[in-house]
Amino acid sequence: MKTLADEGRVVEPAAAPPGQAAALRVLHVGAEIAPLLATEGLAEVLGRLPGALVRAGADARVLLPGFPALRAALTEVRDIGGLQPPWGGAPAMLLCGRFDALALRAVPIYLLQQEALYGRPGNPCGDAPDADQHRRFALLGLAATRLAEGLDPDWLPQLVHGHDWHAGLAPAYMAFSRAAGASRAASVFTVHDLACQGLFPAAVFGELGLPAAAYTLQGVEFHGQVSFMKAALHYADHITTVSPGYAREIQGRELGCGFEGLLSQRAEVLSGILNGIDETVWDPAIDTALGRAFSVARQAGKATCRAVLQRECGLDVHNNAPLFAVVSRLTEPQGLHLVAEVLPTLVERGAQLVVLGSGDAALEDAFARAAKAHPRQVALRQGYDEALAHRIFAGSDVTLVPSRFEPCGLTQLVALKYGSLPLVRRTGGLGDTVVDCTIEDLADERATGFVFERFDAADLTRAVRRAHALWVQSRVWRAVRIRAMTQRFGWDTTAASYLALYRQVLNA
Repeated sequence: MKTLADEGRVVEPAAAPPGQAAALRVLHVGAEIAPLLATEGLAEVLGRLPGALVRAGADARVLLPGFPALRAALTEVRDIGGLQPPWGGAPAMLLCGRFDALALRAVPIYLLQQEALYGRPGNPCGDAPDADQHRRFALLGLAATRLAEGLDPDWLPQLVHGHDWHAGLAPAYMAFSRAAGASRAASVFTVHDLACQGLFPAAVFGELGLPAAAYTLQGVEFHGQVSFMKAALHYADHITTVSPGYAREIQGRELGCGFEGLLSQRAEVLSGILNGIDETVWDPAIDTALGRAFSVARQAGKATCRAVLQRECGLDVHNNAPLFAVVSRLTEPQGLHLVAEVLPTLVERGAQLVVLGSGDAALEDAFARAAKAHPRQVALRQGYDEALAHRIFAGSDVTLVPSRFEPCGLTQLVALKYGSLPLVRRTGGLGDTVVDCTIEDLADERATGFVFERFDAADLTRAVRRAHALWVQSRVWRAVRIRAMTQRFGWDTTAASYLALYRQVLNA
């Protein structure tokens, strides 16, 4: 693989001013970024984590493909240089600028511009049958490596942090670049969803510019195909997932997606760091979508929000039983068929349920029929309404998140913040962030919600019954709710964990 070292362009980093520690320089690489282009949860990470790292004192930047929505939003643009694709053809241009979105303003942005690859609209991260999908994201990984070799004479990353399969070739290119003496940057790779693997026919390998030695079992080959995800898992200096629980689970057959053996072998450099939530958006003390603000110190507003939600959804306004909530895609992997099965139990016990979401037609129909049969206890709002979601979290007592698997989860983090006790299945980040209301954990003042183990309606029903049993103990319920609201899962906490990891990797 030809490198900038071959062209005599390796750049040494500028020295920090005397008496001042140099900021750690980290380049994030991904396919999308919130709020400008978001189809998956990783867009929120790219939109929030780099800014939090900057606030923590790091020098963080982001590299993205030049999709139309991103190119249109880039300001203060300057050209960095050209980048020759390994398959030939027209060179790509690397641009640098900024996005004016508030959360991103402090973060310099690199955009990889080539009209043939990135100029068309559409979902950049879907499983589209585009014949050039491998080229689009191979070039992204190569651009990250070129930056690590000094393509930008004003900035040289010490560490490149790739996200999901779209950035999967970056660690591979970087490993061979380092072996050639062209760069010294380390690589970290985060798995957001292991099931999305970036698989391509073996025939594309010759276009990627990697040495022949890379197409082996100890490389990018995966069951006779090229896997961008496997490239990252094999070559990255450190692998992270979006929760400690998910890091453990993907080493097993059920969620390992065929990579469990490799991940178990690399367990010493595999760790989980929880994603955060934007506490400037999700905070009941300042939330303008609510009927009345509330906080840990001012709890009265929670009851007002409950009554507002009940009236808005046509439910009876009372406080005789818990109000359960679902804010989710209505699909089987999210466990919503279990909620539909448990719904008669909720109704019989006098509870209420508000559902916001859409998805499988059969599930939509099941909740619609329940709402028609019990209009004062069950309400369905199809689609997604951001302001209503805020009011649901604020007005509900329990948020149901019974997922089959969940790498991290955002819903339960927001629910905790709003004092809607999460009722979750113990998987991935759900199990990491919610402490069950067992007798022991209540006594130790640790409980923050309800957790069930098996992915079936019977176990979910038992958790629902525990919620009802706790509800009648109003003083205990209030104590658990306050404890839930004091949990901290902001992006600044996540950034601090990543900074500690980056230093560990660089000092290894």
